[in-house]
Parts: sequence; C-alpha cells; structure tokens
Amino acid sequence: MSTSDDASAAPDADHHALAEALHLEGGTGRPGDATTEQLMANAIGGWRGLIDGSLPSLVFLVVFLVTGQQLMPAVWGAVVAGALIAVLRLVRRQSLQQVLSGFIGVAFCAWFASRTGNAEDFYLPGLLINVAYGTALAISCLVGHPLLGYAVGAATGDVTGWRRVPEQRRAYALATWFFVAVFAGRLLVQVPLYLAGAVGALGTAKLFMGWPLFALAAYLSFRVITRARREAPVPELEPEVEPASD
Repeated sequence: MSTSDDASAAPDADHHALAEALHLEGGTGRPGDATTEQLMANAIGGWRGLIDGSLPSLVFLVVFLVTGQQLMPAVWGAVVAGALIAVLRLVRRQSLQQVLSGFIGVAFCAWFASRTGNAEDFYLPGLLINVAYGTALAISCLVGHPLLGYAVGAATGDVTGWRRVPEQRRAYALATWFFVAVFAGRLLVQVPLYLAGAVGALGTAKLFMGWPLFALAAYLSFRVITRARREAPVPELEPEVEPASD
C-alpha cells in the first residue's frame, strides 16, 4: 500500500516506510522477527521518499501557475524534476526503486495531460488509483479479510496467523479502514476540483492531502496493530503428534 497521495508522481507513493518518517525504532526485520514499526516503515519511504514523491507534483503546480497556466512548461518541469531526483539518488548510490517508479508515474501523467491538453488531467491517474486502492481495501474489510493483515503477516513470515486472534483481526480491520478513510477523503475533496478544472486548488489539495494524511493513517495503524500484537500475540501451533506405529 503503496500507496503518499502523489499518485501523479508514483502513482500514489502511498506505498513505502514509516519508522524513519515517524522516528520509530525497530528490530532485526527478519521473517518472524519484524517489528510493527519496521513493517509499517515500508509504507511511505521515510522523509526521503516523501520528498521524492512530492517534488515533481509541486514543480508542476508552481510552473503551471507562474507561467500563466501554460501546460507544456509545467509538464516538462515535472519530468525534469523527477529525472533530477533519479540522477541524484544514482550518484549517491541510493535505492532507485521508489524513484524509478515515481519517475515512470510522473512521465505517464505528463504524457496523459499533454495528450488531452487539460492540465487537470495530470492528476487524473492519481484520482483513479485512489478509487482502486480505497475500493479494494474497503471490500477486504467488508468480507472479513483486511488486506493490511496479510501484508504485515507476509512480512513476518506468518501470512494468516493473525486470523486466529480476534483482537488482531479487529486491529487489522480498523487499521485498514484508516487508509480507506484517507482515499475516500481525497476523492471527496479533489474530484469536485478536478471536474471544475481548478488546477491550482487541485494541486494544492493533493499536496496537503498526500503524505501528511497517509503518514497519519500509518501512525494510527501502527499504534492499533502494535497494541494488539503485544496484548494478544499469535499462539504457537501445537505440533502434530504422529500416531505410534504398531
């Protein structure tokens, strides 16, 4: 999941590291020993991931407004910003996974807006991704299989163990609803702005409703999940006893 709201930059970089972003400490992170902090830490990518994901969209908005709402300079500004971030990370020998995914997202959004000729379409892919993520997460909760539980379970090496503990099932469901609320809130505010063609207001709303809201949901999820895992851990499975041979 994932995942800040700069879907135009990543599509929705909602989706990579909370420990660094919230200054939390973790354990080894090995299967079976990953702490909740580290698991949630992969949600937004820390401060570096937040900046990398937000900068191209910010450049697009600023250039669009400064140039008197000229689309192509804004499009190229966003693409160049994404490319410069990728080069900087490459020179510093840092992970390019998020940067490359973000650059591809920026390039696609820029191409799409240039094809339609509408600046607001730069943000349309991000809105559609919010619909997809929000819908998938909501459905997973409604059917009793919150996706966040499986994500954390996979990271700990026990994909379904949490389902044996009612407290953990409730915690993962609540945590997943936190993210549903983020995606739904973005859509409620940003879709009317998109339909009105209010590019300045839309871009500003995406920045303020992007990683800050995502980080808040991740933090609340961390608190809820940590408490459940601490107070109601997954019980060890009893080893199967082989029948004695005659």
